[in-house]
Amino acid sequence: MIPPVVSGGAVVSRILHVGQAPGDKEPKFGLPFAWTAGRTLFRWFQEALGWSEAEYRSRIYMAAVCRCFPGKRASGGDRVPDPEEIGNCASWLQREIEILRPWLVVPIGKLAIAQFIEVPRLDVVIGRQFSVTQHGHRFDVIPLPHPSGASPWHRMEPGVSLLRQAMTLVAAHRAAASRRSR
Repeated sequence: MIPPVVSGGAVVSRILHVGQAPGDKEPKFGLPFAWTAGRTLFRWFQEALGWSEAEYRSRIYMAAVCRCFPGKRASGGDRVPDPEEIGNCASWLQREIEILRPWLVVPIGKLAIAQFIEVPRLDVVIGRQFSVTQHGHRFDVIPLPHPSGASPWHRMEPGVSLLRQAMTLVAAHRAAASRRSR
């Protein structure tokens, strides 16, 4: 993993967003989802909830499975963190769940989703809501596909319809409607 750690900052929220790991641009900007995938993600929330990027960043606690950029693959593209790297960072996510006690966790991408539920295929989990108990806390999980330009999944069927369904669930969730902090 290549430092620095990238964090969304201290936001008290009932919604916990969990990505895979920062990309190579995020350390330069010091923000998660600071490049093209972020523009797509923020557009989804703008369309579903009317939230701008600034509102999203101020309303949702942004975490990741791994906190540093994992590096590039030899064949190009970002390397997926390995199980040891995931294990090394797991205590951060555990503590965030214990402290924030979110009502809703929104894992983004297959690796993040797999930290909460089994993922046989994206079309089995996207567009659905799950109830999960972890680290002594029960919360809902609404998975989203990764908004990467490298993946066409969210731009073709059934991904388009399932993403729309997932965003409808997020928008209707009590955590999205709540401005309660603690």
